[in-house]
Amino acid sequence: MKKTLLSVLIAGFFSAPVLAFEPFAVKDIRVEGIQRTEAGTVFSYLPVKVGDVLNDEKAAQSIKALFATGFFKDVRIEVDRDVMVVVVQERPAIAQLEFVGLKEFEKDVIVKALKETGIAEGRIFDRALLEKAEQELKRQYLTRGRYGVNITTTITPLERNRVGINFNIDEGSAAKIKQINLVGAKSFREKDLLAQFELTTPGWLTWYSKNDQYSRQKLSADLEKLKSFYMNQGYLEFAVESTQVSISADKRDVYITVNLTEGERYQVSSVKLAGDFTIPEAELRKLVSVKAGDVFSRERLNESTKAIADRLGKEGYAFANVNAAPELDKDKRKVAFTIFVDPGKRVYVRRINVTGNTKTRDEVIRRELRQMEGGWYDADRVAASKQRIDKLGYFTEATVETPAVPGTADQLDVNVAVVEKPTGNLMLGVGTSSTDKVILSGSISQNNFLGSGNNVAIQVNSAKSYRTYVFSYTNPYFTTDGVSQGFDIYHRTVNTSSTALAYYSSVSTGGSIRFGFPIGEKESLGFGLGLDSTSITTYDDSPQYYKDFVKEFGDRNLSLPVSVNWTSDGKDSYLFPTKGTVQKAGVEVAVPGGDLTYYRLNYQLQQYFPLNSKFTLLLNGEVGYANGYGGNGLPFYKNFYAGGVNSVRGYKASSLGPVTLSSDGSDYRIGGNRRVIGNAELLWGVPGMEKSFRMGWFFDAGQVYGKSEKLDLGDLRYSTGLTASWVSPIGPLKFSYGLPLNKKDNDKTESFQFQLGTTF
Repeated sequence: MKKTLLSVLIAGFFSAPVLAFEPFAVKDIRVEGIQRTEAGTVFSYLPVKVGDVLNDEKAAQSIKALFATGFFKDVRIEVDRDVMVVVVQERPAIAQLEFVGLKEFEKDVIVKALKETGIAEGRIFDRALLEKAEQELKRQYLTRGRYGVNITTTITPLERNRVGINFNIDEGSAAKIKQINLVGAKSFREKDLLAQFELTTPGWLTWYSKNDQYSRQKLSADLEKLKSFYMNQGYLEFAVESTQVSISADKRDVYITVNLTEGERYQVSSVKLAGDFTIPEAELRKLVSVKAGDVFSRERLNESTKAIADRLGKEGYAFANVNAAPELDKDKRKVAFTIFVDPGKRVYVRRINVTGNTKTRDEVIRRELRQMEGGWYDADRVAASKQRIDKLGYFTEATVETPAVPGTADQLDVNVAVVEKPTGNLMLGVGTSSTDKVILSGSISQNNFLGSGNNVAIQVNSAKSYRTYVFSYTNPYFTTDGVSQGFDIYHRTVNTSSTALAYYSSVSTGGSIRFGFPIGEKESLGFGLGLDSTSITTYDDSPQYYKDFVKEFGDRNLSLPVSVNWTSDGKDSYLFPTKGTVQKAGVEVAVPGGDLTYYRLNYQLQQYFPLNSKFTLLLNGEVGYANGYGGNGLPFYKNFYAGGVNSVRGYKASSLGPVTLSSDGSDYRIGGNRRVIGNAELLWGVPGMEKSFRMGWFFDAGQVYGKSEKLDLGDLRYSTGLTASWVSPIGPLKFSYGLPLNKKDNDKTESFQFQLGTTF
């Protein structure tokens, strides 16, 4: 600003003699001194046009207008006969920005931040803005805890009135939190209180989380968590009096001191309901989890008011107002609450608007909606609609808003906004797995074919132990009421020579048609009818069990499998669930009419428990039973197997269960007709990658039993270790590192295991 004022004074000093002229009609306007600026740009800012009368006042206005553009550091008005001459001296333009010593940030991040201050390549150079840019650059470093950063700026003149700006940065070391002191805490151990903080002193993971670096935003959030902790323990009058943040002289250590007042611990003396209920008071009272005699908990009180508001929302009262008013008895340390209920007007949905779907048809989204236009608003139906849209897997993001209709008190709109993601996949490549070593794969799939919601897929997998060629088609809405229909055609070859299984090879060709029927909001019943032709080849070192089967039933068999499946899916996310229950039960029966008659039964139960905002507990249990009937035995290639990344980790894939010896004395696994699997996993997301990467600690148990064996749970194998799941650009990846806990002499173990995507 001082620079601009000085330029104006200099211009006024030199132009003063020129301004002393008689007014005249301007016949022409000439601009001198411009190098980059177009003459038309100067003309557009001038308040004087050809034909106007130029006098002292208009000349002064012209100078002021051109200085205001910021393009020029000197402006003069001269007169050549009846020609107005505008003489300018341009400010230099910024030709390039260079950064030396920049390591903490990506260059693009800093360039964007400086651009917001007015410093960017191609813009007019202003030293005042440069000083502002330096401060912004330092501010960026302060957010990363680098309080000792030193920035030196060099300006280099270039040809054609341009300059280059060089930022030489000495980033210094990031300051770490040395100590967090809580002054005034008496009722709880400081260790328990500091556990509420995200900010912490350096630890073994803080190199990644950066939680040992001070942040004002993080501290504010931590203090709110601390307040919630005290409030949930009955300390209704808790308050943070002040906070002090100091840094050591060498700018390496940060000290945080929090002064707090705990107050007294309160008990709830009574809870009353008041207002216009519209729903029986007895029903609303059941939703109140705060009872007389309980220690006060703000969390439980908020849960109670929210539960009442949600219950009213189910009846169409979208704008219900539920508030709790406290009455404190400080002498007795008691608090009484009156929950005031104001349901407002009952609201119905005027219109449902869907936006953001450029490829997906409106009907594909709308058929997942459970809230109807013209109907009473139902909060549960709106939430269910969003969840069903998320589970489609077509969108990276789906949001649902319910704004009130302007000018009305009983109407709202439901606005569904989606962000589409690619749902097609064309992949040719080479992959590896811990079992098959090298997998050649190629696939073309489209989960949302032509925006219709139908799935079409062609997949080819070629591994050492198996080859699969599959064509699949599924229409999830074969009928308007949600009956699905699909079919599969496949050709599969198996060669177990490189696995832990007993040696045989097979070739299977077949297909199936499938129908699914929704029997509830989260439940479905599926039926399938298939045709399978399988040829078996045994070898000299194949088990006698395999040879006997081929001798009795032939080396080529035709079967007609009929399947019935029941699924109940209540998890909250398709990829990384945090709560909910999933149950699956299935029956596969090879019916008479084919060469083989057998049945297979499966049941699986999964339960996700959210322990807190970061950790989820997964419990999984699976049981299976299979056998032949009608005089036929169970085909050995329909046996159950266990071990590997999808069952009991730490043991080689399909290695658990009955063992047979080959002619050379080698032991091979032949599977069994009964299987028991149990898994427990503690899961957590990786900060910054919660939607694509998750880790966990697991405990697995499982075993497979042969037909002649007793089902003895004492034979279960156990393992523990770490697991990781990553939704990578090339497909879902699953890794595990497992340690067997009760390995027997003939068990085959494999510590590191992984899987890319899923197999047919």
